[in-house]
Amino acid sequence: MDRSAIDALQMHGQDVPWMVRHWATHRPDHTALVWEPAEGEGRSWTYAQLREATEGLAAGLRDRGIEPGDKVLIHAENCPEMLLAWLACGTVGAVAVTTNTRSAPSEVGWFIDKARCVAAITQPRFTEHVATASEALRWVAVIGDDAPADGALRFSDLEGDASTWEPRPIEPLRPFGIMFTSGTTNKPKAVVHTHANAVWAGRVGPRNIDLGPDDRYLIYLPLFHVNAQSWSMFSVLGVGATAVLMPKWSTSRFWDVVARHGITHISLMPFVIPTLMQEDKPETALRVGVFGLIMEVLDQMCGIDVYAAYGMTETVIHATNGKPSQRLPERSMGRPTPGYEALVVDQETGEPCPEGVPGELWLRGTRGIQLFLEYFDNPEANEKAFEDGWFKTGDIVVLGEGGNLFYRERDKDLLKVGGENVSAREVEDVAGTVAGVAQVAVVGKTHEFLDEVVVAFVVAAPDAPDEATLEAQVIEACKGQLADFKVPRAVYAVDAFPTGTLDKILKNELRAMADARPEV
Repeated sequence: MDRSAIDALQMHGQDVPWMVRHWATHRPDHTALVWEPAEGEGRSWTYAQLREATEGLAAGLRDRGIEPGDKVLIHAENCPEMLLAWLACGTVGAVAVTTNTRSAPSEVGWFIDKARCVAAITQPRFTEHVATASEALRWVAVIGDDAPADGALRFSDLEGDASTWEPRPIEPLRPFGIMFTSGTTNKPKAVVHTHANAVWAGRVGPRNIDLGPDDRYLIYLPLFHVNAQSWSMFSVLGVGATAVLMPKWSTSRFWDVVARHGITHISLMPFVIPTLMQEDKPETALRVGVFGLIMEVLDQMCGIDVYAAYGMTETVIHATNGKPSQRLPERSMGRPTPGYEALVVDQETGEPCPEGVPGELWLRGTRGIQLFLEYFDNPEANEKAFEDGWFKTGDIVVLGEGGNLFYRERDKDLLKVGGENVSAREVEDVAGTVAGVAQVAVVGKTHEFLDEVVVAFVVAAPDAPDEATLEAQVIEACKGQLADFKVPRAVYAVDAFPTGTLDKILKNELRAMADARPEV
């Protein structure tokens, strides 16, 4: 039997615009989205209004020449226009390419060309480097009331007549979005999600975190990441709940927003925990924090239930999960979410690891449903990532008693800076172009707030300038070509790198050396 026919049947008649239409039909007056800005008046949309807004914007995109399959760059910080544009692209059948606003202009140009974007939607502060990043863009639309730069459109110019929109045929496996994610290679990979991926997230996500139709999920993480898109927004759309959108995290406003809007669920990041631990916090409806591990001490200190959830951009939603009510072991990642198969594999032999032995976590599901469809235009990365249908996550885990998984580490050439993935090699490739740098090795230095930050060790060439000048030159080169969170906080000159077998650089020793240096 044709495999594609089987795959399509699993989500038959369902896609992203169907999700919006479904709740606009069955819960038309229920609040779907609340915008909670840092300043000024907020706004809300019922499901009926959300459908009208997205279909009107879809009509406008159609009238501006956007067709099914076209890629549209959305380079913006959290705002309702960004979210509406994201949904409207899916309504048209186009692909929304959401990119990190902290990226350097050269990175934005690379994203546009790599994804083959034909148009862009952005905000005033990013207009110039989006508009000049690539000649491939037909137009750039700018969010906001101010007159845009010459040649650019206002976002309002994209708003069409919703009554003229005619829904296209539902194709669950049609690509919906692209997010760029860093691995250990030197360039981010373009992760393709389908409409079926979104429906899957909406079906499974709420069950994993006990999200119901009358619950409210606070979204403060950036919408260009999978947490805000799939873990949060698609979980909301899956049950007809409410999303409350903030521009970004705000310690000073958090409890006020939670109390006023009756927030019940949040994604829990390490930098949020001190706020939840405040002794004078108000009584609120907040009850669930979605985190990485089961940690009973966090439940007690934060006063909410902390749900374990592991996933990545490629897994779409939580591929493992666990709830406090299940009484799982401390620091457990939970167990595989139904719909995913999991293996713990010895990276050298390729054989499954027995209980208690660390190995790489492999996950299996249908590509385009449980797992991402592909890395766009990157056959080498696709071949490397999959083996016999198994996706190799790169994360090291241990299988424990009762089928629980416990996180150990991942490839140390992939750094985690405040939740952002950073490829050490990508930074090394830029730093290595600086005159006077003979060798460079990039590692993560422990940081209290961000978990770790990027630092570089260099071996200077004979004609190198003094150490302070070389450090400044390396940092300046990185600032010009990399997102700010990828730029080294410090550059340390050494006579030679510690090496092991086959002269491999011992990055674990470099990390220890970095942690012994003063804070940066």
